[in-house]
Amino acid sequence: MADGRFAPSPTGPLHLGNLRTALLAWLFARAVGGRFMVRMEDLDRATARPGFAARQLRDLAALGLDWDGPVVHQSERLQLYHHAIAGLQGAGLTYPCYCSRSEIRNAALAPHGPLPEGAYPGTCRDLDARVRAEREATGRPPALRLRADEARVVFTDRVHGVFEGLVDDFVLRRGDGTPSYNLAVVVDDATQGVDEVVRGDDLLASTPRQLHLARVLSLDPPAHAHVPLVLAPDGSRLAKRHGAVTLADRAERDQTPADVCALLAASVGLAEPAEQVTPAQLVERFDVDALPRGPWVLTAEQLGDDRPGAAPIRG
Repeated sequence: MADGRFAPSPTGPLHLGNLRTALLAWLFARAVGGRFMVRMEDLDRATARPGFAARQLRDLAALGLDWDGPVVHQSERLQLYHHAIAGLQGAGLTYPCYCSRSEIRNAALAPHGPLPEGAYPGTCRDLDARVRAEREATGRPPALRLRADEARVVFTDRVHGVFEGLVDDFVLRRGDGTPSYNLAVVVDDATQGVDEVVRGDDLLASTPRQLHLARVLSLDPPAHAHVPLVLAPDGSRLAKRHGAVTLADRAERDQTPADVCALLAASVGLAEPAEQVTPAQLVERFDVDALPRGPWVLTAEQLGDDRPGAAPIRG
């Protein structure tokens, strides 16, 4: 048994890529008799909206996905995150970072040994007392970073196989006091009992950070399955500008949530094209080894309506 979850950010309606990942996460859990939970990653107060959270839940239910227990909101779990951060501070595993965004961008462009491209090179890791006092005197609230010591993490992803990465000194708490995504997701998965994380493979590279953090927090790490993304016809990340990407968009073209479920099921090889199936019916067909390993590139026709005689894309 493996318990899973789907954890969207309530910053807009779910599109076909989000819904496909949610369906796969649900199938990974239900196919082995596990629980499936929903968590709203709403720590960013500037972009998260309660109305979008409610709409996302309605869309999941319309697709035929159910979940166990109440929906968890990260904004209501700040005490857990701050407790974890305090423990890391007490163990001497953190340091304040006074770098501005431009300084971090410039540092990311400079060579810094074996760390991956874009990694933080530890500019503020070992500041002496004088320089630290000068930085503090600017009044800029520092972020808090983890001393990772370029830890090497190797794990086996259920879709991509063996993956290895070096961990940089990533942010645990932003300068405005908000816990970071990497910190919150590790604490949440452990406290919710998530055994397997199923999410888009754009997050594969960040997984070594999270596994390392789970280790230093003495938490049991989950297994991972990073599933391929859904791309627009031009190969870019799917977005609203590409056409009928949400359930509401599809409804305007006389497509039901059942039609969308059929489209998603066919895209992962679990149904014939246009075959009407429910998520419950897909559980018995689900086979991790048979899932496609590459992205699903939508056609212009699919972004309008892939049934003959239906309304074309507007605009």
